[in-house]
Amino acid sequence: MDAQSPNSFEPNKYVSLEKLVSLCKRRGFIFQSAEIYGGVNGLYDSGPLGTLMKQHIRKLWGQALQQLEQEVVLLDGSLIGPEAMWKASGHISNFHDPMVDCLVCKHRFRADDIDLTRPCTHCGNKQWTEVRNFNLMFTTQVGANTGQSTTAYLRPETAQAIFVNFKNVFSTARVKIPFGIAQQGKAFRNEITPKQFLFRMREFEQMELEWFCKPTESAYFYDFWRKKRMDFMYHIGITPERLRMREHSPDELSHYSRGTSDIEYHFVFGWKELEGIAHRGDFDLTQHMQHSGKDLKVYDEEAKESYTPHVVECSVGLDRLFLTLLFDAYYEDEVEGETRTVLRLHPAVAPITAAILPLTKKQHDKAHILYKKLKFAHYSVEYDLSGSIGKRYRRQDEIGTPFCITFDFDSETDDSVTIRHRDSMKQERIKIDDIQKTIDAALSVSFS
Repeated sequence: MDAQSPNSFEPNKYVSLEKLVSLCKRRGFIFQSAEIYGGVNGLYDSGPLGTLMKQHIRKLWGQALQQLEQEVVLLDGSLIGPEAMWKASGHISNFHDPMVDCLVCKHRFRADDIDLTRPCTHCGNKQWTEVRNFNLMFTTQVGANTGQSTTAYLRPETAQAIFVNFKNVFSTARVKIPFGIAQQGKAFRNEITPKQFLFRMREFEQMELEWFCKPTESAYFYDFWRKKRMDFMYHIGITPERLRMREHSPDELSHYSRGTSDIEYHFVFGWKELEGIAHRGDFDLTQHMQHSGKDLKVYDEEAKESYTPHVVECSVGLDRLFLTLLFDAYYEDEVEGETRTVLRLHPAVAPITAAILPLTKKQHDKAHILYKKLKFAHYSVEYDLSGSIGKRYRRQDEIGTPFCITFDFDSETDDSVTIRHRDSMKQERIKIDDIQKTIDAALSVSFS
């Protein structure tokens, strides 16, 4: 499970970044933010299908944590943090990327993304500014009066709210070490060059777990969470051969890290980080104790002494995981002389679980009753009466719907429907009363 030479298993040959961007806009997964005003680079809005799919990913991430024997509680921290907190965490002094500008066309680049011995890729000239550090945090002012306002920052990660609330959670949730605090939410980074669609953005969503444990147990839990997080990726349907665990070399490690590993995915643009698992030691709690003057240690009843817990962090970007799932699921095959585009998403991830398709308007009444029944039971379902049945199948294939349920002329008399399976296109006749059982079996995911 550790770092390995590049797998012989190739990235998905059916998909390109251009194809995926086109599908996302055409089918309502992702839109450019404020597109009618020209858009904003690095900012995107989730359309109806993208919003549903992200809801399902969030649910599965939380489900994976709740199915563990270990205790995990939830937190929802503020998006804005005071300057003192970001000084303590090291973000104000260390959270930056190297930046360089072309002196001719004024195009801006991350210095570590280009070769400064070669001409500018934008204009062909080779005249560069000095490389300088650019802090990635968005700054704002808190307070109505300019002279009395204080500087604050939009959070570049969700973790600090967990660390500064550690003692509040520990004392009110009645938990014992070891335990975890999990959080999902927006983060903001003023990226120099947002790129590769959703892979690197200025506003994104993180799903993070901070696991607090005794110092003597931290190495064990670092290995524990490495395995659990890789298992999660397998369970939600990502192709195992396109995943690898890469341990950071000593010269890559952050100054506070006792060990860091990245779960990487083989995108069409190379191996890239999907999730990070880091053994952070006691750095974060110690920093906040020193800067705030507050005691964040816990008392060990058996040893009769206080200690600062160590932390193992698991951090994944929701948008990047969403993008990975789309890349991995995209598939094309030939059906009746035409190219069929299909998203082979795990049923629990797919934005729409089932589409109800009456064969003609004559089946509308009974079909719509089932649609409402499934919808009110909180399934993600769609009702489609428009176009030939073949075209309706293709629409659902392209958005990843695992089941198409067709009402036909016999449904009125035999209380049965034809259910079509997305990947195999196999069709079978089942009783209407068995539909929910069939769907539930497909949606079931066990992370234990």
